[in-house]
Amino acid sequence: MSDAKTATKDDGLIRCDACPVLCRIRTGRSGACDRYANVDGVLTRVDPLVVLENAEKQVPFTETSGQWNGDLVPKGHTFVTGVGSGTTYPDYKPAPFIVGATADGVDTVTVVSEGVFSYCGVKVKIDTDRYVGPETAAVYADGEQVGHVTTAEYGSQMLSLGGVRHLTGGSKKEGRVTCDTLLALCNKHAVDLEVEGGAKITVQAGKPPIIDGDEEERMRVGCGSATIGIFAPQWHGKVDEVIVVDDHITGVLTEHQAGQFLEMPVSGIKVRGRRSTPGRYFQVAEHGAGWGGTDITNPLDIIDKVDPKKARPGMTLLMVSTTGQDSAYFVLDEELKPVPASMPDEIKLVVDRIAENCEPALCTVLFMAGAGGSLRAGVTENPVRLTRSVKEALTRVTCGGAPAYIWPGGGITVIVDVMAMPENSFGYVPTPALVAPIEFSMSREDFEALGGHMDSIIPISDVLTRDGLVKIAGN
Repeated sequence: MSDAKTATKDDGLIRCDACPVLCRIRTGRSGACDRYANVDGVLTRVDPLVVLENAEKQVPFTETSGQWNGDLVPKGHTFVTGVGSGTTYPDYKPAPFIVGATADGVDTVTVVSEGVFSYCGVKVKIDTDRYVGPETAAVYADGEQVGHVTTAEYGSQMLSLGGVRHLTGGSKKEGRVTCDTLLALCNKHAVDLEVEGGAKITVQAGKPPIIDGDEEERMRVGCGSATIGIFAPQWHGKVDEVIVVDDHITGVLTEHQAGQFLEMPVSGIKVRGRRSTPGRYFQVAEHGAGWGGTDITNPLDIIDKVDPKKARPGMTLLMVSTTGQDSAYFVLDEELKPVPASMPDEIKLVVDRIAENCEPALCTVLFMAGAGGSLRAGVTENPVRLTRSVKEALTRVTCGGAPAYIWPGGGITVIVDVMAMPENSFGYVPTPALVAPIEFSMSREDFEALGGHMDSIIPISDVLTRDGLVKIAGN
């Protein structure tokens, strides 16, 4: 157990002041969040304080004395994370741990805390070409809307979940379900979601997505046009035409600039859809779970016509998806109709190479939150100085020791990959809000310059002697 907090006692109960709920806790019991308990009349943080050892990839310090060589934290150093540290609520007091340490001769300070975040959410990247639902469609968990589908990216579908409006702006159940969903995702557990007008999805950080009961294996090597560009030389001289079926950009080899560069004669096989540039076609079919993220199960359905002035009997045609999972080989008969045929080994080799170049399909969960007044007040009495120090790269922000990206613009808006954080880094309070670790690291000189709580600095050696400490290997 980490440090005890002060609490108000009343008839054997103690009142927890770690969040606005102000639970009244009996001896031997914990509060609503399961993070603080009444231990023999003392309010105590239940979860252990997590310390990273050999965290050479975790927290960079700013060079001030000329002694630091610009490397990340060297091997052999320890780093106190915010996991299990406790919060600064009710905001006016210093952070639970303000740790002084020396890194390669540089005096550093790391302000360690757990933030209570109502203004938070997750961005979920789902590696798949499969259609999950229309853009802006509502995403539901346990019957409650917890977010929406956002813009698709290259080979991935994206979800935006959480946010203050779902946590606090709707019904009590919506807030509770949203909080439960975010907590599970951030702690790397599986969550079942349903997209309005779309798919049922099981999402878990670092695991393949399960879409309508099917586990995805791989994400595409590129769009149909990119696939043509990559593999055109390997098809040249072995097949007369290649069509790469794709929900976004379907590629036609002999029309494509890659085929023209190789001086391949145009086959005369025309596909449906809207022609963008030579050999690149949009909207060849509807979205779906078929070939290349379309609703196509028979690839010949996208062929509009065959030009007899350019095509000839015996011409060979390969149709393949952007992952190589779907492929078919045809030969044009006397009426110029594609007839299924056995795929030659030299063609199958390239199809297999498409698959080889596809990365495993995974779900990525990025936690995003605004670090507001309560966190900053735990560092300094003048919070804007901390904000400026972060923007000037004098102060580095981490979450559970993992590097956090800071959005440009006002405030301290962090985004971090939960896979880089220790297990079970996140908690919650029933307001509802998530509790997440956060650390601000800087030189002692810069900490003093921003008006930091100098009287609250404790040596890292003192922290490492506390009961209930958990040490884990850093990345």
